[in-house]
Amino acid sequence: MNRLVRRNLVTNVFGPKTRLKNFCSASAAKVSGSNGDHSYVQGEKPGSTDNFPQHDIAIVGGGMVGMALACSLASMPLTKQLSIAIIDSNPALKGGVSIKKDGPPDPRVSTVTPATISFFKDIDAWKYVEQQRHAYFDKMQVWDYTGLGYTKYHARDVNKEFLGCVVENKVLQSSLLSRVQCTDAQTTIYSSRLTSMNLSPSGSPTVAANVSSKTTMNEPGHLAKLELSDGSSLYAKLVVGADGSKSRVRELAGFKTTGWNYSQNAVICTVEHTQENFCAWQRFLPSGPIALLPIGDNYSNIVWTMNPKEATDRKVMDRDDFVKDVNSALDSGYGPSPQSSIFGSQSFFSWLKPDVTVSVDEGFEVPPKVVKLASERMVFPLSLNHAKNYASKRVVLIGDAAHTVHPLAGQGVNLGFGDAFSLSKVIAEGVALGTDIGEVGLMKKYEAERKPANIAMMAILDGFQKAYSVDFGPLNVLRAAAFHGANYISPLKKSIISYASGDQRLPLFT
Repeated sequence: MNRLVRRNLVTNVFGPKTRLKNFCSASAAKVSGSNGDHSYVQGEKPGSTDNFPQHDIAIVGGGMVGMALACSLASMPLTKQLSIAIIDSNPALKGGVSIKKDGPPDPRVSTVTPATISFFKDIDAWKYVEQQRHAYFDKMQVWDYTGLGYTKYHARDVNKEFLGCVVENKVLQSSLLSRVQCTDAQTTIYSSRLTSMNLSPSGSPTVAANVSSKTTMNEPGHLAKLELSDGSSLYAKLVVGADGSKSRVRELAGFKTTGWNYSQNAVICTVEHTQENFCAWQRFLPSGPIALLPIGDNYSNIVWTMNPKEATDRKVMDRDDFVKDVNSALDSGYGPSPQSSIFGSQSFFSWLKPDVTVSVDEGFEVPPKVVKLASERMVFPLSLNHAKNYASKRVVLIGDAAHTVHPLAGQGVNLGFGDAFSLSKVIAEGVALGTDIGEVGLMKKYEAERKPANIAMMAILDGFQKAYSVDFGPLNVLRAAAFHGANYISPLKKSIISYASGDQRLPLFT
């Protein structure tokens, strides 16, 4: 096949846009299966041999990233006929995610970037998010506890409507599940856990003819065999590990990892104000950053990084005392607010670039006062972890199974959604070319695209974490200079905003 034909096939993976048959009614959304506790969603029962069902793709982990991959595959013309298994013991995948619109938001939220929102719109899932509580923000202020510097980012600086949107994780999960249920995809949910995996089983069944694959594979070794905790088994051409930072797929496939613990925990919770918050705030403190993120109505989400002892104490301390600590950390506690600067005004930087961004003129603002703790306080240890390889024959990793990062910029789940988008494109390319979707050469194309982007973001976040973990006079001055440079040097500021929004460019002068 010549390069022109191949390029045209890849270019048209996502188009033309096809309207899929609507299966959104409750009766069609889920049909009880005959294999243990499994549920067959939007499709007929998969082909089976020797009483073991077989699928094109088995996604282990039905969280946000795994479900995003299933949704993306179900939305594309070239891949919507693939038989997909989702293996996850979470009962919410069978019974539906419970969302109370009139109660306070769940503390587990994600800050999704414009690039992620575009992905959700492409797979027609964002409309379900918009039906639930969510909060766009078009402004962000970041500052240092020393009072020496701050920077403010505004969507208008890069001609965008917003910088991001804060959404409860269960809303994202529910929206993706709803979208999958509204397609005619052959998706099967196995309410179980993966216990073992054989990538070259000697007794692999013969693969039945499939309209989505042009390659007949009828000899042993062409399918991976997965055994589940309920005693059942299934076969798949490709196994996708989307099962989080403690990935069972990664362990069974023998992928090596590198990383370290940060000796920090994150305390997360929902808080309430007297009025709605429309800005994302982040202040760097001696023990770690604290972020105040809008989540809709008069609520905000707190993500506060600190050492494990402080986290344990703050989890159990009196609720009113905790609120006082939060307001202190977001105002003048630990040091003064940056009302003035050792660098003077923007004139210090004006020789670098004559034009400045819109947000420069807005000045420093004090975040809205927290009046009430509106949820439980949850504590999570923080670490960096990265798989040395993302792909081998029949197995590929996405999301936290491949990489975990520090939450200070809220980029973790966005990297995972980027993985899902990239992998779905690569799978579609394999289908278009009639190749085995489990072949390592095809999966390495996904790895080659995502690994550099993920490593770059991990390096940036780790560098920030280390730079703000030291309280030392000369270093404090350098940090203040960096803040003011990011605030007043227009090309740098615009590049930072674009990169944080999901554009695949490093934050350099461009």
